[in-house]
Amino acid sequence: MSDHALRLLREQPHLAELAAFPFNFDLTRADHGEAVRLASGGPLEAVAGDDTGGTYFVCGDGSVLYADSEGSAGIIGNSVDEALEVLVGLPGWHDHLGLAPADGEEKIRAALAETEEEIREYHGIDDERTGLRAGLGLPERSPVQLIGLLHAALLRTEPDFLLLNAEEGGAHALLDRHPRPPLWEAVLARGRTDLTLLREGSAWVEVAEDRARRALALRAAQFDRREGDLPLLRHLLRHEAEASMTDELRLAAVLVGLHGHAEDLPLLYEVRETDFDTWCGLGGMPEPGADPAELRRWARDLDDSLFGTDPADEPLFTWTGLAHEQGLVELARAALIRRLDDIDFRAYCDARDGKAMERRDASQLSTLVHEFEQLGDTFQALRAQRLYVPLQTRAWDRVSALLRLARLEREEDRFGAAIRTLTSLRDTLAEPDGGAGDSDGDGDGDGDNSLGHWQRTNLGAYIVEEHYALARTAATDTALADEVRAVTVAAGELLARLSGTARENVERHLAGTTDIRTDTRTDIHTDTGANAGAGVSAEPTPPQPSAG
Repeated sequence: MSDHALRLLREQPHLAELAAFPFNFDLTRADHGEAVRLASGGPLEAVAGDDTGGTYFVCGDGSVLYADSEGSAGIIGNSVDEALEVLVGLPGWHDHLGLAPADGEEKIRAALAETEEEIREYHGIDDERTGLRAGLGLPERSPVQLIGLLHAALLRTEPDFLLLNAEEGGAHALLDRHPRPPLWEAVLARGRTDLTLLREGSAWVEVAEDRARRALALRAAQFDRREGDLPLLRHLLRHEAEASMTDELRLAAVLVGLHGHAEDLPLLYEVRETDFDTWCGLGGMPEPGADPAELRRWARDLDDSLFGTDPADEPLFTWTGLAHEQGLVELARAALIRRLDDIDFRAYCDARDGKAMERRDASQLSTLVHEFEQLGDTFQALRAQRLYVPLQTRAWDRVSALLRLARLEREEDRFGAAIRTLTSLRDTLAEPDGGAGDSDGDGDGDGDNSLGHWQRTNLGAYIVEEHYALARTAATDTALADEVRAVTVAAGELLARLSGTARENVERHLAGTTDIRTDTRTDIHTDTGANAGAGVSAEPTPPQPSAG
């Protein structure tokens, strides 16, 4: 990728003036006015702007990203040289973002001619174009070729060049409105290839022993079902059982069961008995010796409720999870951010209209937090958790959500926010009903007894550990010295309230902690009474993807 033209513009003022007017690529307007960054974390350098408030950025691979002042962004060239070819060859290019090579030469030329005639009513462009092309050494391309370059560049914007507001984390809209393939199509491509290889009798070992390839092949088989696939489905089922209970294991069992062969019942039973998780996850399966019709009914019921034959019906989190597994991290991240932005916008509209945020978003937000953490994107996980907290009505759930929020704030070095969150958490422990009173004297308010035994559960232990973790990491911020001391005092008071076993385990854990910043616990999903007195031996179960 060449930056030859950009160097010349910086070295030769007369060329820079010509680029600024009439072609609106002005090196003196490189201040975008708000902090932005790429979702991928890649480098981004503002090099020029235009008179509408838009900015031209150079990305790490040399691609030029244009961001307008209305919150839209898109790649317009593979290099500064190519972007300038577009700007010089297509003055008024903003008006042609909807054009594509498929529109045909006649339509493209007519649209461009109309725009250029309107521009010529106010100032010249022809001699200026010839002069700037010569000065920068830009080739002369036809309008159809230039539209092709612009169209191809725009389609590369996502996922690698998704632009975010650096403070709030929301994504810019796409600069163009050209249709893109659905997420599932990109994710499923490798699986379809592997399914073809399996049907041809090759790559059985390679696909079956690779978790990501095996899962994708099973998904491809879900949407392209053939009678002759039973042997390969049995093969994939046996290997998927090694991963314990997964959605793809259940899918493999369903696809085998739909064939309705009695000889498959021993295999299915063996897979179900792999461990406790598979035994629960494949519950209701007919026993060996059952009627084949019963097997087929079991498989059909699960297929109708959980799977089906249309990839567009699968939850978003199915595809983002599979994308992550095969290394398509930015594809997963972009889709998750877009979903979070949708929920965030609805929350904004509800707040503006004086309505409560819809609880239907709660399960999606919980899964979004988990998925972002899997991607290592604590910033976006924190965005989602902030929206999730107000949706929790039960005291136990509020405390659990606040605990996770505080941990994410700590990991993002937002120590002041984390301190305030832990204060809210302790207030909830003291008054689970939000100050509604405690007529029965049990210390847990009236009507909500979900925190009745928090001192004897993993939740209590994690609360104490998070207080100490925050005190330790925030100690570097001298401006928060008083607040950090208060957190430390609160940690000691909470530790004293834990049951004997829980307290001993916390003390043992803290004594062996060398880097508290690596603690990445998720939400507490343990029932209030289930682990009473159990100490801190078990990690909470991460939230599972919902069907939303």
